[in-house]
Amino acid sequence: MLKFSLIWLGQLVSLMGSGLTGFALGVWVYQTTGSTTQFSLIYFFTELPIILVAPLAGVVADRNDKRKVMIVSDTGAGLSTVVMALLLVLGKLKIWHVYLAIAVSSTCNGFQLPAYYASPTLLVSKQQFGRANGMIQLAKAARYLVSPVLAGLLIGMIQLQGIMLVDFATFGIAISILLSVRFSSSVRFSSVSGDKPSGNKPSGEHPTQPSHSIWQDISYGWRYILARPGLLFILLFFMITNFTIGLVQVLITPMVLDFANAQVLGQILSLGASGWVLGGALMSTWGGPKRKIHGVLAFELLLGLSIAIAGLRPSPVLITLAAFCFFFSVPIITSCCNAIWQVKVAPAVQGGRI
Repeated sequence: MLKFSLIWLGQLVSLMGSGLTGFALGVWVYQTTGSTTQFSLIYFFTELPIILVAPLAGVVADRNDKRKVMIVSDTGAGLSTVVMALLLVLGKLKIWHVYLAIAVSSTCNGFQLPAYYASPTLLVSKQQFGRANGMIQLAKAARYLVSPVLAGLLIGMIQLQGIMLVDFATFGIAISILLSVRFSSSVRFSSVSGDKPSGNKPSGEHPTQPSHSIWQDISYGWRYILARPGLLFILLFFMITNFTIGLVQVLITPMVLDFANAQVLGQILSLGASGWVLGGALMSTWGGPKRKIHGVLAFELLLGLSIAIAGLRPSPVLITLAAFCFFFSVPIITSCCNAIWQVKVAPAVQGGRI
């Protein structure tokens, strides 16, 4: 776990820096425009590029050194942050600049995620997949636990441009660690236990060779999933649930800012995100239930109930409680889901599952 832990540490620092910028930009856009629609466009330009590049990003992660993919992606995201900071210092930062920079950073993130999420298959044993994925979720939790409160304090001290420069420095730390750590060689041909091919079902072996185009690899990835009903069900299940969660997620910040200030918002998000830390820590030590699909379904139910609770009335205490339950469920759901994909999908096509 040593190599993975070092890479995880770099990504932890980077995620915290990105969390600072994300929170500060959201508050800046909403307070500058007073428009929920313009604020919601931040989420739109954050999520849309990831969706659009996902098929290509999976192939890129499969065909290339995952460490190098992460380095290039982190570099691109860091540069987009620097450009925003420079425009802000010069007094030329516009709302559309923010959307464009977010889209660029999100595109880079779309290429980075498949490589990062597939890295445990190259660095740790199969028995440690649950723990490794729990650590990934624990790092993501730090973004929501520490970053909002810290960003709320730093805005008054170093302002938005200073926060962006801190974010860029955290990218530098993550890249430096990636440059110093080598991944194991990717397994190009590997069968998956418990997933025996039959008939014309794509086998665990990946046909990636120099003679195969990227579009053939994308097609193979879809055929790989379509030939396995269980994986297809999980994919459709998360498409539906993530879409409905997104409808609610985009409204949380405007809803809270309508009856409280940015400091209260930061406190709600940070206290709520302590549930993510607890859930991530639990998965890091426990590894999840033996049948991971039970963990997915049970905690998706808890997550849905927490959303319903948050909408009952405009109470910081009630919303914080709901946020805690919501965030507690996320790392367990994601870790269990990732473990399923990592066990059931051949290592050579792991990148295409994100």
